[in-house]
Amino acid sequence: MNSQGMTRQLLAAAIVAALMVGTVHAQDQSAPADSKASDAKTSKGNKQDIKTLDQVVVTGAASTGGIKKIDASYAISTLSADDIKDIAPSSTADLLKAVPSVWVESSGGQTGANVFVRGFPGAGDARFVTAELDGSPLYGSSGLSFMSTPDLFRLDDSIERVEVLRGGPSPIFSSGQPGATVNFIQKDGTSTPEGAGTVRATVGTKNLYRLDAYWGGQIAKDWYFAGGGFARKGDGVHDSQFPINRGGQLEGILTHKFDNDNGSFSFSARHTNDDNAFLTSSPMVSINGKLHRLDAFDPSSDTLLGNDLRHTNIQVTPGSTPGTLSTDLAKGRGMNLNTYGSKFDWKFGDGWSVSNRANFVRGSVPTTALFNGSAPPQTISSFINDSIASANANPAIVAAGGMASSGTAVYTHGGQALDPNQLVLQTGLWSVKKQIRSFSDELRVNKELFEGNTLTAGAYFASYGTRDQWYLGNNVLTTLQNNARLVDVTLNNGAQISHNGFSGPATYAFAEAWSGRNVAGYLSDQWKVDRWLLDVGVRMENQHASGSSQGNRTVDLDGNPLTVYNNTASVLNGQFTQFKQSSSHASWTAGANYSFTDHTSAFIRLNSGQLFPSFDDIQGGTPQVQKVKQYELGLKSENKFYSVYLTGFYNRFSNLPFQAFVQGPNGLVNVTLAGTTSAKGVEFETSIRPTENFQISATGDYTNAHYDNYGQYSNNQVQRQPKLQYRVMPSYFIPTDWGFMSASAMAIWPITRYCPRITRWISVPRQTSASTSTCASLAAISPTSWD
Repeated sequence: MNSQGMTRQLLAAAIVAALMVGTVHAQDQSAPADSKASDAKTSKGNKQDIKTLDQVVVTGAASTGGIKKIDASYAISTLSADDIKDIAPSSTADLLKAVPSVWVESSGGQTGANVFVRGFPGAGDARFVTAELDGSPLYGSSGLSFMSTPDLFRLDDSIERVEVLRGGPSPIFSSGQPGATVNFIQKDGTSTPEGAGTVRATVGTKNLYRLDAYWGGQIAKDWYFAGGGFARKGDGVHDSQFPINRGGQLEGILTHKFDNDNGSFSFSARHTNDDNAFLTSSPMVSINGKLHRLDAFDPSSDTLLGNDLRHTNIQVTPGSTPGTLSTDLAKGRGMNLNTYGSKFDWKFGDGWSVSNRANFVRGSVPTTALFNGSAPPQTISSFINDSIASANANPAIVAAGGMASSGTAVYTHGGQALDPNQLVLQTGLWSVKKQIRSFSDELRVNKELFEGNTLTAGAYFASYGTRDQWYLGNNVLTTLQNNARLVDVTLNNGAQISHNGFSGPATYAFAEAWSGRNVAGYLSDQWKVDRWLLDVGVRMENQHASGSSQGNRTVDLDGNPLTVYNNTASVLNGQFTQFKQSSSHASWTAGANYSFTDHTSAFIRLNSGQLFPSFDDIQGGTPQVQKVKQYELGLKSENKFYSVYLTGFYNRFSNLPFQAFVQGPNGLVNVTLAGTTSAKGVEFETSIRPTENFQISATGDYTNAHYDNYGQYSNNQVQRQPKLQYRVMPSYFIPTDWGFMSASAMAIWPITRYCPRITRWISVPRQTSASTSTCASLAAISPTSWD
């Protein structure tokens, strides 16, 4: 039985067990109707009050008991389980669109989104975003090539709330991420000792079927259990002819509460096996600077993915019959991960308390996907003519087969000849195998020195690693149409231009193995003085990283010059380069919050943090520590009719590496610089409640970020982040005796996804002066994409 089948059966068994347990508790502890009506009203009240300033948040707080939002001197957003359902995100990263100063470029699939925050510079993925589960980072580094930490988590009904911290005291606690910390907080069953659960079924277009289940409650004296999971499948936003989102998740958390409410201990386990096809760019036409769809391809609904391309074999090792690697595009950028975590909190008198958060993550996060290059589509007759000219200019091919004068093109599967005017496209089929592991542990000790003053000492340790094997390139020749078909081209001199659809071998073979270790210690002091809450903190951290990468060489895989499709393959050469790097850096923060009333406060915050180099940075020759200073000024106020959270911010990066390829007298020259960036802006979260059951919420930010001190590249806007973005969501709640119903909608601006501007001149039907461009699926283009 395959792992997916086993996962589905386990999920089904868990759901049945949850339903049976929930039924038993319902029979044993049935409540009168009046009690149920009261619970419904309480549920409605919680729905409205979840974002009040009295809510306690734990992310960024020195004490594990947390701090009220009215007292917090930093910007933090909270999203409840109901909020998540209202937003209905397509992925974990997609949920972050509801958070100010966070810009998400959705990929059209579940994973692979790029996430940026507050003008922090980055090339992609989610370099300045750390995903945590119950306060523990899911990976010890901020990210890797072909992996971002939000991709390591799947949302389901086991999540009580999500807290998203930007800046603030984040450089001090946990992994010290100076950007955004996204903390997913699990339900642990302790709040529902009588037992409660949910079963939720979702059916949608594109053959979407999903089942979620959750149950939590008391199982023995002072012992509680919560658990659940989901199973799903769906064709995704494009018709790929096979399910591109398929898999499931199981999780459970066991909690023990100590006597006299002195603390608790919990252990959690989570298994996720989820395949998500990676939907990348689609071909489009640029005419006078405006993008249009090609006649043969609609990027809003079409995809090159299809059954013809789903299962392929990439040639990767030399031999008379080259060795191959099997690929399945349905796997996409999925994951098969096990996550284990623990929480420990204990108060032992005289103002002392201790807490510990730990987790361990291990599994695979592969990528198998099509990546468009800059080569434009062309007719198959034009492609054959170009292939003839190229073959005749190659002495080895001419020596083996003579001069070519014609060629044929047939479908790989079926063997029929192509229409000479059929548009074809070469697309890279990339394969990246990635095995990861990560262990982290954070210990905090709190001591109340005197009334209102608490000192916190903490230690953080993380050990993490990765083992990769990449085969990039691997061009396939396909028709330009929805569910593209593979094409084989042969010339009359015997030269095989494409075979089994492949028109090129791997252009970059690569393997690596890395280990990293971070050790940090910190001190933080918090002092309540009348209406002031003051805090300062300092952290010293050391990172040590070591690894090796295997180089490559270019070979003719089968030694036959007439098999053109594999003549210049990149293969691993068995020679290793060793890397070792160690860096230490101190971070600090200081903040003050003043409460004018119980419902209005203002804060000021300064911090200095850093981003240690990743494995990719070290290998790429940019091992410097990136440093950032942030300044924040905020206002929080609410009453029955409104809620307003405003934060003005300014940040400045230094020692930021920059790479560009510029034209020199003898060709392209690689220019590497290290400069600075600066960003200033304001973010807002507001709600207006003109009547009891009606609410209009708006979140967003204005950010102006630029590159500085980069010579001729200075003053350009930081890429891939709009200056203005906002979301507006009206909601209406209808209370009933059994609960409440709600109706809501959401408008988002800008609605763009980032579109890399890659153009080449071609001739297309009905348009003789046009260029092609690639743009992310489901894109709606706005000038903000090109800033």
